[in-house]
Amino acid sequence: MFVKVCGLSTPESVQAAVESGADAVGFVLTKSPRQISPDRARDLLVHVPKGVAAVGVFRRETAADAVATAREAGLKWVQLHGSRSQEDVKTVHDAGMRLIRAVTMGAAPEEFEEWGEELLLIDAAVPGSGEAWDFSSVRKFALGGRHWLLAGGLTPSNVGAAAHEAAAWGVDVSSGVESSRGVKDLELVRAFVRAAKA
Repeated sequence: MFVKVCGLSTPESVQAAVESGADAVGFVLTKSPRQISPDRARDLLVHVPKGVAAVGVFRRETAADAVATAREAGLKWVQLHGSRSQEDVKTVHDAGMRLIRAVTMGAAPEEFEEWGEELLLIDAAVPGSGEAWDFSSVRKFALGGRHWLLAGGLTPSNVGAAAHEAAAWGVDVSSGVESSRGVKDLELVRAFVRAAKA
């Protein structure tokens, strides 16, 4: 099970994630309660060991602007939310970066097609709400062994069952491991990674 912990903003939270066995960590570089600066992300990168993906998360920015900011932060992975195009995928790859393309369950059918991204992230219809949803509704994406991440409403207590219901290749969490909006609870981070890996 591939595990990504998103919205990290302190050395302690990054260390809690990677020491627990997370495969990827996410730094939010777009407007959000979890937003950090590219300089802050670069500082946090020193706590990310080789082999763990460090991802810059973007929402309304163009693909080109996201690439430029990610490069400023020293990141090699970009995560793009919102309605995107195959040209956006090309922009990220032409810059020598890897892409997680995020879609919500309410997106148009063609947005779920494979456009060449490294990972597809499938989120609840209302991203960031922290509410659980019908995880089994995305089980069809497991067919053919596609690499995709389940997100939205996941917590240490439900991630095992949710991943099983969805037949997910990986999972992504942010609000489900917070003590308050934007503040990570280190014990919840550790518990989530353990539960997902188990």
